[in-house]
Amino acid sequence: MAFCAAPAWAAFDLPELMGLLARQKSGEARFTEQRFVHGLEGPLDASGTLSFEAPDKLVRRTLSPRIETMSVDGNTLTLSRGNRNRTLALDSMPELLGLVEAMRGTLSGDGATLQRYFKSTVTGAAGKWTLDLTPNDSRLAAQVRSMRITGRNSEVLGLEMEFVGGDRSVMHISPNAPPSALPAGAPGRATP
Repeated sequence: MAFCAAPAWAAFDLPELMGLLARQKSGEARFTEQRFVHGLEGPLDASGTLSFEAPDKLVRRTLSPRIETMSVDGNTLTLSRGNRNRTLALDSMPELLGLVEAMRGTLSGDGATLQRYFKSTVTGAAGKWTLDLTPNDSRLAAQVRSMRITGRNSEVLGLEMEFVGGDRSVMHISPNAPPSALPAGAPGRATP
């Protein structure tokens, strides 16, 4: 009977997850997103690419339904659509800063940053984990009820956000394989 109960020290927790995620210093991925908006019959679909470079560069390039880019570098957020660019300081928009830090903190394995903005709960194991985030900041909590980030080992595979008022967003992420993981002769793989 004693061997059936898992010891408390064996539980997969936030420090262990952050250690796994911190190993990945950069990455690129494709995403598909469905946003469910109260009052609209069907979801709003979007797709594009994501890229990250630790510790604080994050780019979301939407390719469909229209091309637009959100780029974060340090405290600077740049939004681009067509020939128009808008640049903002993240700390001037605390609710947006919290959302950006949720992604950057997760991708870089920075648990201290996550805990500054969110109550964090980890479930699962390294091979399949879930990170649930509930905002600590009242301005962020007035807009976002919760975030759920899912993944496998050092890869983030999904992001679901539930907004105050009932809207929600579901993003599926497909990380690009690093060049060393591609078979010889595959597109994108250099042949010796």
